[in-house]
Amino acid sequence: MESPTGNLHLLQKNTTGPSSSSSSTALRRNSFSSMMVESTVNRWLTAVFGDEAVPQFEVTARTMDVLEQLAQFSELRCLHARLLAEDRKQKAVEYQADAAHLQDVLVQGLGVSFASLSKSCVDYLSSLMDNAAVLPLRDTSLYSLMPALNRLTDELLDAEKSDIKLDRALRNLRNKMSATLVLGEQLQANVSKTCQAQEVERAKAEERLLNMDFLKAKAKEIRSRREAQESQLASRNMMESLSHQALVQLSEEVNTLKTQIKPLKKKLQPFMDLSPSPSLARVKIEEAKRELTALDSQMEMHVDL
Repeated sequence: MESPTGNLHLLQKNTTGPSSSSSSTALRRNSFSSMMVESTVNRWLTAVFGDEAVPQFEVTARTMDVLEQLAQFSELRCLHARLLAEDRKQKAVEYQADAAHLQDVLVQGLGVSFASLSKSCVDYLSSLMDNAAVLPLRDTSLYSLMPALNRLTDELLDAEKSDIKLDRALRNLRNKMSATLVLGEQLQANVSKTCQAQEVERAKAEERLLNMDFLKAKAKEIRSRREAQESQLASRNMMESLSHQALVQLSEEVNTLKTQIKPLKKKLQPFMDLSPSPSLARVKIEEAKRELTALDSQMEMHVDL
């Protein structure tokens, strides 16, 4: 297995080949920088893998930059972890010293020890300790407890307000959902009605198509029969005046003449009772004169009376 150090030396040789045209000072500076990067990466890899062998990897400028950044990040995290651990240890020592001092005060000043406390007092202290751990508090003094309780109260009020807003939004969503469901049912009913109407219209259309096919066949049959009859009439030398169109036109002319004759008949109606013979007509006129004279004389007699 080839070591990363040998690869780093190869990288250094490749990067400082005859293609470089910089001055000797720049070359020494680059070589020193490469050696620093190599040393940092090798130290970090050795610390990470410990006793295990470092896996092989391709040594390029890109991989060295990435490994250098990872090494720097790792060292920073380790430094932060050490500082945090030292801070926790220091605080633990301080808390232990405070606890010892308070225990001495309780035992020597008040004569109270943990073994002499009642069960209810131990329960109260345990609850106080749990509350201090949950809140979290620096200590169990009133000055630390009240702000924490106020903060929890504010958080509770904010949670209640948020709950009210969520309930309102939920009610609105339920109302919208109900309206949407009603609208969906209406749309479904409309779709069903539309489908039924389409089925009815489709049946009517099919019936019309059947009737149309029947009418087309009937019209074709009538057309063939008419052509056969026309050819038959043509073979018999039928007169044009006896055709259907000529007879219809003649019937219209006859109806027109009848309409024109009606007023003339009304004018001749008083003369229809006269005899066609002139002598008989004179006799009829004389009889009418005598009847008129008799009527006049009767009227005069009634007038005289």
